[in-house]
Amino acid sequence: MAKAKKARKVWKTVGKIILALFLVSILLPILYRWVNPPVTTFQLVQAVTKGKGIHKKWVPIEKISPYMYRAAIASEDNYFLGHRGFDIIAINTVVEERKSGRRHRGGSTISQQTAKNVFCWPKSSWVRKGVETYFTFLIETFWSKERIMEVYLNVIEMGPGIYGAEQAAQTYFHCHASQLSAHQAALITACYPSPQKRNPARPTTYLQARAANIEAKMAKYGTPKFTKEYISHVRERYLKSVEKMEKSKGKKRKGKDKKDLRSFLKDTKKQR
Repeated sequence: MAKAKKARKVWKTVGKIILALFLVSILLPILYRWVNPPVTTFQLVQAVTKGKGIHKKWVPIEKISPYMYRAAIASEDNYFLGHRGFDIIAINTVVEERKSGRRHRGGSTISQQTAKNVFCWPKSSWVRKGVETYFTFLIETFWSKERIMEVYLNVIEMGPGIYGAEQAAQTYFHCHASQLSAHQAALITACYPSPQKRNPARPTTYLQARAANIEAKMAKYGTPKFTKEYISHVRERYLKSVEKMEKSKGKKRKGKDKKDLRSFLKDTKKQR
């Protein structure tokens, strides 16, 4: 009897802890809609494991050169303003590349990377991916696209212990984030996903080529706006692209089925 009471008490305590963690996990993203994260789990873990410290200077998105978020969208997430946190088109591309045995690109969106950098830890695992997915859903629910981009450009690692566009601008180009040129923004962005190994101020031939490619995409896509009308328009275009992709997949599937059927009939005739 005493053991049963003790067990119930333990499970009750565990339940309260789980409930408290769940509530915190919801309240924190809501709070960060207005309050800037003072420090992130990702930054703390990196500081301890890499020993590079945490160097950052938060600035509002109005004080960050538009070239920075144009470069981020061009390089990392073409459909950032169109999807709701998860890019179906990018995910499909990754799946197809894996099937064909080719080297596959990452399918993470800017929203997912923001969730990872604010609420998760560096080491990749299925558990972290699950946590990242959960927080991606929350920030897409409670934050605007502009807020997601603002947080992204302030927390993402842009060098060894260097976080955010302002710190990167001052470290590499001795200017403020608002003064970054298109080429400088492209060079900083070109260092992803290995900012600890690359230096935008001393770019290699590979980095220069990657930055040039990003600049070309920036010119092609133009300057995105964070207005409701613009986002709504981009979302419509994105949904049409998804629909087109699904139709294309359906045609390929039918074509494969017909080919398999012809092959089967051919083999059957041979057996006769």
